Amino acid sequence: MHTTLTAVFRQRGDWYIGYVEELPGANVQEHTLDEARESLKEAVTLIIESNRAFGREELNGDPVVREEFEVEV
Repeated sequence: MHTTLTAVFRQRGDWYIGYVEELPGANVQEHTLDEARESLKEAVTLIIESNRAFGREELNGDPVVREEFEVEV
């Protein structure tokens, strides 16, 4: 699945702070902008993987319907 998100980076002293506007909790702090970009991509991937795993644990074997969808914002 391909999704486009908005990364925001801000330099604070010797650090770059980065976050994703559309995904609360996806935040990083690195010494270079390139490191912040890579860390943010990794953070988003880990958050999505964790949310999927947590959601499957919470279902307790109940039947569910899973489907992909797109939104225009």
